[in-house]
This record gives sequence, C-alpha cells and structure tokens, in this order.
Amino acid sequence: AALMLPFAAATARAAAPAHVTIAVSVPTADHGWTGGVLYDAKQEAAVLEHAYPGLTVIVKSSASAADQASALEDLSAGSRPDALVVLPYDSAQLTGAVRRVKQNGTFIAVVDRGLTDPSIQDVYVAGNNTEYGIVSGKYFVQALGGHGDVVVMRGIPTVVDTQRVDGFQHAIAGSGVKVLDMQFANWSRDQGFRVMQDFLAKHPHIDAVWAADDDVAQGALRAIAQAHRTDIRFVVGGAGMKEVIKGVMDGNALMPIDVSYPPAMVKTAMDLTAAHFMSNAAVRGTLLLSTVLITKENAREYYDPNSPF
Repeated sequence: AALMLPFAAATARAAAPAHVTIAVSVPTADHGWTGGVLYDAKQEAAVLEHAYPGLTVIVKSSASAADQASALEDLSAGSRPDALVVLPYDSAQLTGAVRRVKQNGTFIAVVDRGLTDPSIQDVYVAGNNTEYGIVSGKYFVQALGGHGDVVVMRGIPTVVDTQRVDGFQHAIAGSGVKVLDMQFANWSRDQGFRVMQDFLAKHPHIDAVWAADDDVAQGALRAIAQAHRTDIRFVVGGAGMKEVIKGVMDGNALMPIDVSYPPAMVKTAMDLTAAHFMSNAAVRGTLLLSTVLITKENAREYYDPNSPF
C-alpha cells in the first residue's frame, strides 16, 4: 500500500524528447539495505533503457558523503543530465551539491534520506519514516506489557533517522517503557556490535533493543550472545532483510518481528523520473510507502530468497 500526497498537474507533451539522460547517485553497498538499493538501481536502469529508446540511465555509487558530493559537483560542471535520482549519503552534506545540480535545470528526484531543503526536489520517494518509528514503538509497548527498559540504536545523522526516532519516542510516550540509552550505530553491523557491547557494559538489565535496522540488529545479537545475557527479551531491527524475514517465519524468539522498508523504492523514483520525460504522467510531489509490521502470520508475503538483501 502507498500513501500518495498531491502531485501537481503536468503539462501534456506531444511527444517524448529524442534523448534523455538520467543520472542515479546512491551510496555504495556499505550495509545490506544499500546493497539492495544499488542492485535494484542497476536492474531498473536496464529495464528502463529497454522500455524507452533514447533513454540513457547512468548509475554511480559513492563510498562517502564527500565522494558523493564530489561526484555531483562533477556532474553539475560536466555532462549536465536531464534528471538526477539521488539517495543522499548524508542529508546535510549533500543538500548544497544537489542544489547546484538543480540550478542547471536538472529534474531532481530524492530517495529515502531527504535533503535539509526539500524545496530543491521535484519528487521525493521514501518509506514513511515517522510511521516506521511509530509501528516499532507500539510493538515495544504491547510486547513489554507497557513497562520495560530499552536501548536504542540510531542510524546516521539524517532526516530519516530523526523522523524514525521521533516516531518511536512518540509511540512509547505515556507508557512505562523507558529509553535507558541511545547511540548512533551508523546502520552498520560492526558498529551495532560495538554499541551493544557498550550498552551491555553500562546497563545490568535491559528488557529490549530497538536496533532500527536489520544489519545493526545482527551485530547487537552477536554482542548479546557473546556476553551470555539472558535478560533481553527481544531485538527489533527493520527494513526486511531476507535472513531476518526467514527467522520471523520460523519463529525466532529473540527477533519475533520486523518492519518493512524496501530498498526497491529507488526503482519507484527512477520510474517516476522516466515517466516525467517519456510520457504525460504527472509526477511532481511526494510518495511515501506505508510501513508494515512483519509477523509470523504475514512474513511469507515479504520473503524473497533471491533478493540480495
């Protein structure tokens, strides 16, 4: 299901232009979810080029915010594509670079990690990150019977992360669920392991862990196992990693649920961008993909054994 916010009417075009170039800029596969994004972007580039003669889609990945900003500076100074589909490595550091690309008249579609200045984008496609936090927080309140001490692992400093954490805190507000500690784990399995080790050393009793990401959750689980801690009742990650979904299907007691956040949203942004140029579709606006609580009852619907993530 999807929530569509109003899209402005587009001016009808008599015919598609002879040639259109779409640049797609995403982070490298620094964790499972971004690996899925890069895979999906490359797959969709081939599909779109086949579907639309005259369309060229160039997919490039960047290993850091600085690398991505540099790549976008080169783009704005050089080939000047008709459109840019960008998943910013970091919201604050990429906003200026995307703005400079926009100043060339380039159509901008932003995916997932929003810019700090939303007026730059023509299209924004993301999961509903506030809802992502709310769905997770409501589960904590219900599963803990309204009382418990929890720790929270944030992602990286982005609009996405802020929305998720705000949603989670809103959902547990007024309950007896208390956040003991909160640290950034950078959506990294290794960092999740290190942050969880720190939490375990500082807090003799923890009821549950909101890792907010499946890679981070895997690191947290490893730290819990190494410390032989039996007080932790469950860990919740998120984004729908196939191994986690399989565990939910099989009744994994320590990770009983997951929360959806499909990397294929980059395909949606690419499709909308192509449609803007190649058809009469009205595409300016925001598309938020609804968050689903994945349980043993519905997990099979979200399990793809062939997925890279």
